[in-house]
Amino acid sequence: MAPPKNRRPGFSKRAQYSIFAGYMLGILGAVVGLLLLLISIVDPRGFSTLRTIGAEVTAPVSKTLSEARGATGSASNNISAYFYAASKNAAMLEELEKSRIEILEARALKQENERLKRLLKLKEDVGDSIALGRLISSTSSSSRRIATLGLGSTSGLLVGQPVRAPEGLVGRVLETGPSTSRILLVSDAKNVTPVKRASDELPAFATGRGDGTVDVRPINLGTNPFKGGDLLITSGSGGLYSPGIPVAIVIRKTETGAIARILANSAKVSHVIVQPIFQAETMRQIAKDEAERPAEIPEGGQ
Repeated sequence: MAPPKNRRPGFSKRAQYSIFAGYMLGILGAVVGLLLLLISIVDPRGFSTLRTIGAEVTAPVSKTLSEARGATGSASNNISAYFYAASKNAAMLEELEKSRIEILEARALKQENERLKRLLKLKEDVGDSIALGRLISSTSSSSRRIATLGLGSTSGLLVGQPVRAPEGLVGRVLETGPSTSRILLVSDAKNVTPVKRASDELPAFATGRGDGTVDVRPINLGTNPFKGGDLLITSGSGGLYSPGIPVAIVIRKTETGAIARILANSAKVSHVIVQPIFQAETMRQIAKDEAERPAEIPEGGQ
């Protein structure tokens, strides 16, 4: 049989003693409280002395508890500060990365704007320009150096027309389609450009080397007056390119001439303008004469 839920304390002396002690402590606390209340009313000064004594007695315990509480709070604050600093550093690193990307984009946009401004100024200075367009692509690994221009015959482009950028001569139109054209770059090994030294108009020929440079050879093969830093511009000879277009700058002298770096690198040029052939009538007449010239009959032929 299960014992009753509410057992009376009379069955256990220990329980009776515990209840009795609780009552006595309660009564003693009430008496002490009343006594302290009477003392505070009758003798405030004496009550102040008792209060001071009580504070001195409990001071060590209070100090120990306060230090423990302070140490716990300090440790908690340190841990919170650590995690806050870590999260703050991560946020700052992310913001720094975003700022760096924005700076790079702004710098690229600024360079593009400056390049377009120079191109527009060039178009204004060159009054006979035919069209302005973007280089879509250019070869970098093949044996030929050819670029694709986003303009074609519908924009008035013809084979042989010079193509230039603000930095200098890029090449000439090799083939045309309705909306695109192929440009034979100055750096192509089969492209020979008549040039002259800007300082004294010394005539020479610049032949592409396929690596962003040209091989410069003076017309008078017996002399080699080139030196590093010489600026080479188109001479106008041949009737294809108008004179005065920057082409390359000499970087070193060779036994037969010099090596020059092309100023308008197709890898860095984005927009170009197309000009008409410098002496188009002369070029057409030469082509016509070549076509009408009779074929030479070898000796002994009929």
